[in-house]
Amino acid sequence: MAMRSIKPPDSHHLSAAIGWLELGNHLEANLDLQKVDALLRMHPDVMEVRWRIYARAKWWEACEDLAKLIIRLAPDRPSGWVYLAYSVRRVRSLMAAWKSLLPAAEKFPGDWLICFNLSCYSCQLGDLSRAREWIEKASLRGDKEKIKALALGDEDLKPIAGEIEAL
Repeated sequence: MAMRSIKPPDSHHLSAAIGWLELGNHLEANLDLQKVDALLRMHPDVMEVRWRIYARAKWWEACEDLAKLIIRLAPDRPSGWVYLAYSVRRVRSLMAAWKSLLPAAEKFPGDWLICFNLSCYSCQLGDLSRAREWIEKASLRGDKEKIKALALGDEDLKPIAGEIEAL
């Protein structure tokens, strides 16, 4: 089934919602997202913005449900898996988040963000050797300098910061 594209004015409402999120205002973002035509609310682009609104509001159970829906409706998007793990981390545990994201590393072998997040979870679980492996995989799959800067600023990866410097 082909995904219907989002055209004006709905694309403008979606862009406005993203803008409000970037400004840190999820309430205004939600108001703009509600203006998107009801027939487009199941579009993965709309659902991803909805997930970000829910995350900003810390509605983690709703985030988890929405992430599962994104995975089901847009199986070729790695973002649904990242959202799911992030939600599961807050609803259940780090180990549950790690386990929920691990299948995505096989499904999307070229995705650096999945590897990056697996590194974060591994590090926080105390498995520093696995964290090192995942951050190295991430740096091989994406913009090495961008990933290094992101990793050095991530609290989850502080225990391996010295090794990240050497990437």
